[in-house]
Amino acid sequence: MSTPAVLGALLLSAALPQTHAANAAQEASESNIVAGRADAYDRLTVPVRIGDHGPFRFVIDTGAQNTVISTALAQQLALVPSATATVVSMAGQRQANTVEIDQIDLGRRSYYGITAPLLDAENIGADGIVGLDSLQGQRVLIDFTRNLMAIGDARTLGGDKGFEIVVTARRRSGQLIITNAMVDGVYTSVVIDTGADSTVANRALQRALAQKHPTTRALLTSVTGQQIVADVGLAGRIAFGRIQINNVLLAYADAPPFTVLDLEKKPAILLGMRDLRGFKRVAIDFAKRKILFDVPFHVNNLPENLRAMTEGYDPDSGVNARSY
Repeated sequence: MSTPAVLGALLLSAALPQTHAANAAQEASESNIVAGRADAYDRLTVPVRIGDHGPFRFVIDTGAQNTVISTALAQQLALVPSATATVVSMAGQRQANTVEIDQIDLGRRSYYGITAPLLDAENIGADGIVGLDSLQGQRVLIDFTRNLMAIGDARTLGGDKGFEIVVTARRRSGQLIITNAMVDGVYTSVVIDTGADSTVANRALQRALAQKHPTTRALLTSVTGQQIVADVGLAGRIAFGRIQINNVLLAYADAPPFTVLDLEKKPAILLGMRDLRGFKRVAIDFAKRKILFDVPFHVNNLPENLRAMTEGYDPDSGVNARSY
């Protein structure tokens, strides 16, 4: 059994009180751009300040509901745990202590009143995670060619200029979900997960593709340190909008996040950084429910007949629709 690291797997936290971070971002007339660097798992880490301390390395994770800091960093900053929460990771769920953070600074933007679970740094692979509670209502722009990440509204980040493909997504539990994708001809929901190095698929997709893809076994490790057995197979093509990504390695697993997002019964994937890095830029616009792609020459546009099949498909009803 092989043991690839999927250290930055999607993380969701349940039973946490509502934080004010999503609405408490300091207004700025200019976009907030911070230099990032790739970690050992192909994820993007950025410098973050907590109060007067830092900078510290945090992973930008569009698959995480909550901002997380490491236990070691909390001890360094003398942050005392005040409660516990149930943390749902790629490999299971566990109880974690939480701390209250008065202020987090990412570039020129500040976020206030954050309740953050504590996880071990060796499992996170960084000092912390910037989650959806610090990203809602904004656009997150990841520029892989320059290794930069920007946060702001669509206008200050240049609008849709330069993006060849714009995909409308549905919102569920704070996540943006592309509902009209296809994996080797099977309609599939897609969650963009910048906190995961690899792409993880649910068992429903594995069953749909069972006759097409022989698999090997692998052991996946989540940010909580828990592990889960997965079957690994190769998908010939993932298609959505006018995009097709060829030869994608999928790890099929009974991952709890699919259940949390109500995606366990129909084919779905969490698209990780290894495959997202095939694009020049990716922008996730939480305010407008859009995901934008700057397509390099080696990422193919879909043929017209296949594009027509994917546009407007509604997996909840199983029929094509003009809007969703």
